[in-house]
Amino acid sequence: MTRAARSQPLGGRTLVLWIAGAALAFLALFYAITLVLRQMPDPIGPRADLFVEGARITLQLTVVSGLIGLIIGVIAGIQKTSSVWLVRAPASAFIWLIRGTPLLIQILFVYNALPPILKSIGLNVQLNEFWSAVIALALNVGAYNAEVIRAGILAIPRGQTEAARSLGLSGGQTMRTVVLPQALRIVVPPLVNNLVALLKDSSLASAIALLELSLAGQRVSSESFMPVPVLTTVGAVYLALTTVMTLFTDQLERRVKIASR
Repeated sequence: MTRAARSQPLGGRTLVLWIAGAALAFLALFYAITLVLRQMPDPIGPRADLFVEGARITLQLTVVSGLIGLIIGVIAGIQKTSSVWLVRAPASAFIWLIRGTPLLIQILFVYNALPPILKSIGLNVQLNEFWSAVIALALNVGAYNAEVIRAGILAIPRGQTEAARSLGLSGGQTMRTVVLPQALRIVVPPLVNNLVALLKDSSLASAIALLELSLAGQRVSSESFMPVPVLTTVGAVYLALTTVMTLFTDQLERRVKIASR
């Protein structure tokens, strides 16, 4: 890669190429995992497709929850920096509630308790295992993202906000065009850490019988009574997923740093 290519600023085209590259890398990873697992002896080889299906659902769960969690984090993070108490209080209560309770309880609550609560107020919403896990994981990571984004917003010098307001920008325009773009660049590393942690935390979705990677391993282990090769395989697949994800998020971090110079 040439020096000019390395110094290419982060833009829409670069972001699209990054997403396409990550998608291709994961497709290649799943292909490689399938080939390797099918060559392994019992109990792994005959059940290789079950492990791959579990890994695919784990990745889908992470990506969908991560995107929704980022949106929740941005909204709650901005609310937390508001000088108006009525705007700040709901975000503070949400973060306090989510950070103070275990993720497993949140998943079980969304799956078992949320539908009856919604029904009692006239909303007949049916949530399957996947979307129950998505809601719980998105809310959880959204709370942590909110604190990260709040810190990023507070790191922007106040003089920039005052200068933007003196040029006639409204508070919303100042936040959207001046403060938030800079804050998001600052907080990319901790947001990436939250995403990688989310991939591992998604294993708790096995508690509501969602067939992700951990539950696939539990089923094979229960059928074969051979926990050592099964758990070793599950751990190795998780490691492969986090390694590829970290590789591409590191690339994104480097691009953001270049674009910030």
